[in-house]
Amino acid sequence: MLSFVLLCTILSAILRLSHPLPNGAPQSVCHTLMPFHGGGIAPQNSISPFNIVPSVSVIGQGQTLRLEIEGVTPELTFGGFMLQARSVSPPYNIVGRFNPTVDGLVKLIDCNGADNSATHVSPQPKRRLTFEWEAPADYLGPVVFNGTVAQDYATFWVGMESTPVQVVPRGGAPLPGGISTTRRPITSTRPVFSPSPVQSKILTTDAIYDGCGTTKSCFGFPDGCLAQRQCQAITTVTARGERFYFELKSGHNNPAWVAVGISTDNRMMDDSVIECVPEAGRVNVYASWTQARPYNAVRQSGNHLTLQNSSYNDGVIHCTVERLAKTTMMGKTFDLLNEQYYLLLAAGSSTRDGSVAFHDILFRATSRSARLTDPTNFGAASVLLYRLHGAFMLIAWIGTASAGILVARYFKQTWVGRQMCGKDMWFAWHRIFMVSTWTLTMVGFILIFVEVQGWSQAQNPHAILGLITTILCFFQPIGALFRPHPGSKNRPFFNWGHWLGGNLAHILAIVTIFFAVKLPRAELPEWMDWILVAFVAFHVFMHFVFSIFLWAQIAGCASDRSNGQRITAFPMTDMTPSRSSMGSERKQDSPYSKFRKILLGIYFTLLTFFVIALVVIAVLAPIETAVSDIKTKITN
Repeated sequence: MLSFVLLCTILSAILRLSHPLPNGAPQSVCHTLMPFHGGGIAPQNSISPFNIVPSVSVIGQGQTLRLEIEGVTPELTFGGFMLQARSVSPPYNIVGRFNPTVDGLVKLIDCNGADNSATHVSPQPKRRLTFEWEAPADYLGPVVFNGTVAQDYATFWVGMESTPVQVVPRGGAPLPGGISTTRRPITSTRPVFSPSPVQSKILTTDAIYDGCGTTKSCFGFPDGCLAQRQCQAITTVTARGERFYFELKSGHNNPAWVAVGISTDNRMMDDSVIECVPEAGRVNVYASWTQARPYNAVRQSGNHLTLQNSSYNDGVIHCTVERLAKTTMMGKTFDLLNEQYYLLLAAGSSTRDGSVAFHDILFRATSRSARLTDPTNFGAASVLLYRLHGAFMLIAWIGTASAGILVARYFKQTWVGRQMCGKDMWFAWHRIFMVSTWTLTMVGFILIFVEVQGWSQAQNPHAILGLITTILCFFQPIGALFRPHPGSKNRPFFNWGHWLGGNLAHILAIVTIFFAVKLPRAELPEWMDWILVAFVAFHVFMHFVFSIFLWAQIAGCASDRSNGQRITAFPMTDMTPSRSSMGSERKQDSPYSKFRKILLGIYFTLLTFFVIALVVIAVLAPIETAVSDIKTKITN
């Protein structure tokens, strides 16, 4: 039953992991205010039952007002929110700043401006929240408080707005007063700011594709998008004499920056990078250098770069940058006229002081190097080793490890008298499953190190948890080779250690797979979390059912013992065997063996379904693109 309790505990933890944004909205949704709930749960189309209520309608520059989020009835509660003040005309710039609150329920984030957005600290229910907002000293005109309010995980309203507040010269407005206790009726007008609920903006018919492969070199994400002119991110290079023009464009998952690296290999380390970063309503260009160890993008002098034009509309970053043909950075010379280079396309959801943060939205390298003076369409570098790593780990820990643990736990008194290769059936199958798990894990571990060529720089626990799981897995069969004789006094220590190591590795492996879904390089859909949750629920349920029959079996055999019949040890009593039971043998299967075999058949069938589904998703990632390509080929 202890393993069952551990499985229930990990299921609870995984369900919490699968709940997005428990600690507030990230900077990646600064523009859209759109939560990433369930990989695509749409916001409500109905009028919101919550209001954003400012204390005054006129405020002076630099003065502070109070405002509240509240429900139309006192009993209504909400869990999450994000709040900003915006100008009422395009491009709806975020203005002003919020002051910290004393209740600890609100945290402030920077959306191209210090503390200009407020979000929740935790999703605990709230009836009313009060904020303090300071008007900017350099802005005049109306502002509207826009927000998203989530009543629960699947019920939220995006683009809510308050009544306008007029910002006037300081001294031209009364000081802010208290908030009226009279509830404002829900407005039926549409918000001024209406963000698109689409997470990923496809750059469709666009002049950026014109001339790709003929007059300029192009590289897009995902692979193959150039032919359909439907890229989520794209970079182009046009050579004109000793000047090179790099054009960048991306709206995939609302990036905070997009960049292109020029590299002598297909890895982002020790390379020259051009960054386009929206800041304070405009797009700025920076030159940076990517350090190999520790990974970091260090800003450099950008004298060799000139921003030609740029835009930042509806979450899409676009810039055109002129670069000199020959430059030297960190002692390394880049000669675009005469040398061949790889292009590295990257985007991230946040920035740091003086640099961009990790490329957690996308990173893709070209499959080959080329002279940028020769127009070509680049393809993406192979991700075969990534896909094989994912497939091997899924087969190992969702498939063979789960089956091996279950067989050893519940089937020691089944198929009594039958052997395979001189071993009891349960032990033979347990060994087959666990040797397969060990082999697949070691191969998958080697493949990912060959591909990454070092330690992963992603800010995600996947790598460290995977390493711990692999170490536990590596020593399990070694310990089994030196297990004491069943009659030895040290055998119970081995039994408990082997059981604990195997179950701990299995649990950590499943958690590691959950974290893999969040890795940008994996390109896995967020709804894959729910397939994993379904598998864990199914696995826990089957353990629960088998445990019921195990204890019924033990109770039945205890009754047989009282009648003078011999019994043998059972799974958990095998952990601490008694010497008197060592020579005992059963001549037939224990009770309920037929039913256990039927349940085992059902378990194997559904387990195979889960493994196939997850492997297909991992191998075809991004699966949405793969399915689209298959449909296109079928249509043509």
